[in-house]
Amino acid sequence: MQNPYDDLPKTPANYQPLTPIGFLSRSAMVFPERVAVIHGPLRRTYAEFWDRSRRLAAALVRRGVRRADTVSVLLANTPEMLEAHYGVPLTGGVLNTLNTRLDADILAFTLDHAETKVLIVDREYTRVMREALAKAKAKPLLVTVSDPEYKGDGEAISDLDYEALLSEAEPDEAPVWAGDEWDAISLNYTSGTTGDPKGVVYHHRGAHLLAVGNVVTGNMGKHPVYLWTLPMFHCNGWCFTWSVSVTAGTHVCLRQVRAPAMYDAIAEHKVTHLCGAPIVMATLINAPDHEKKPLPHQVAFFTAAAPPPEAVLAGMKEAGFEVTHLYGLTETYGPAVVNDWQEDWSELDLPGQAKRKARQGVRYAALEDFRVIDPDTMEFVPDDGETIGELMFRGNVVMKGYLKNPKATEAAFRGGWFHSGDLGVRHPDKYVQIKDRSKDIIISGGENISSIEVEDALYKHPSVAAVAVVAKPDEKWGETPCAFVELKPGRSATEEELIGWCQERLARFKAPKTVIFEELPKTSTGKVQKFVLRERAREG
Repeated sequence: MQNPYDDLPKTPANYQPLTPIGFLSRSAMVFPERVAVIHGPLRRTYAEFWDRSRRLAAALVRRGVRRADTVSVLLANTPEMLEAHYGVPLTGGVLNTLNTRLDADILAFTLDHAETKVLIVDREYTRVMREALAKAKAKPLLVTVSDPEYKGDGEAISDLDYEALLSEAEPDEAPVWAGDEWDAISLNYTSGTTGDPKGVVYHHRGAHLLAVGNVVTGNMGKHPVYLWTLPMFHCNGWCFTWSVSVTAGTHVCLRQVRAPAMYDAIAEHKVTHLCGAPIVMATLINAPDHEKKPLPHQVAFFTAAAPPPEAVLAGMKEAGFEVTHLYGLTETYGPAVVNDWQEDWSELDLPGQAKRKARQGVRYAALEDFRVIDPDTMEFVPDDGETIGELMFRGNVVMKGYLKNPKATEAAFRGGWFHSGDLGVRHPDKYVQIKDRSKDIIISGGENISSIEVEDALYKHPSVAAVAVVAKPDEKWGETPCAFVELKPGRSATEEELIGWCQERLARFKAPKTVIFEELPKTSTGKVQKFVLRERAREG
């Protein structure tokens, strides 16, 4: 018997592909005069935000950008970065937001791997990008962003200025996006555990769903005021670049994360929400009294990376911030898991609350499933808070895959789940808690650092015989690299010397903050016992 429901048609009238682009066009239509973007003295309405994004799209098309072409940007948290999140996808192209803290070698690899066609660069980052371009094979069209809030002396990357690019086209010339929701919208690189960075591909559907998921999870309400302390290059700002437009909120841009600037912005603009790694919280609560200002109301603060220390949580609560712990990876569009607070937890003492806050939590409504699974048998581990397995995700807010890397994509999706590489437990109340990070990744200030990359740099020092790098808990940064080093017989080196050695060969944030000289503990087969070193780093 034929199912009568199958006869109902799927037409443009009742089916449209999901994309976050429509969030901005709707807010521009409904709230055209509402302030969408604040940057220093600059104020831009939603009508202006939408018009400039369309101008960017039209100008890029005039310059030859087509479907699946990559537009890379090396920008601070500025209005241009926000416009790129709408203008580039409108063309059918793919937005690649580059980490402003990376070195020239990694940037060069990224430009080539992404096959960058257009590169937009803030003057602050011209020097490192020129070094990268000298090493890269890619020869993209170069565009300079001259931000009035930048007070340095950085030169232009090219004669073509961003504002001049926008003047080449009118908003009405912008293409109307008519793609598939499975089309790529952005490309974000993760350091991974070994080798070159992997290009994580997001699609329009996932970006739409995670952006709405942020609004629901963050209880953002109507017209939120969002302060940009989280870098927009991180997972497209955890998709908040699109979330704020859902309810016609205000983006408050901030070039540098400094306590006075944050407190001033919160007080002046009545900020309601912000995100950041533990370092942002430490900056806020450890600021001298003369830099602080009373908060206009309770401010929602979302943090990821390492669980916040109890003292930091207490300090944030006393200062007027309500902290929510999130968890996710680049491969899940940023946060896709939330420590959803239970009312009765508020009755616990501070240590009891901190213990609950340290859990990663439960899935976003936009995520289909989140479990702790035995990676060998692919069976769920018991919800006993003790049995360790791997944290795995399944749903529409998981990446398309790794660009040009089918082997890594297949491994990541083995068994029909995305394998996070993080190990943890699931408690009887179904809340998940990480017990150990992926062995080779250190998350410091929200940045992923490959311990293997740091070890490789140290091994090149003429005095180093053996080395192992692990995460050391840090109240300010969450975690920092800690290097355990064995020296060659008759050779010497100091902690300062080895740290400096790494700083010369890596991005400075990747260099170890601590170096301990001792014989490395090994198994009978000669494998370094990193779990022993992690324990020593915690104790030390």
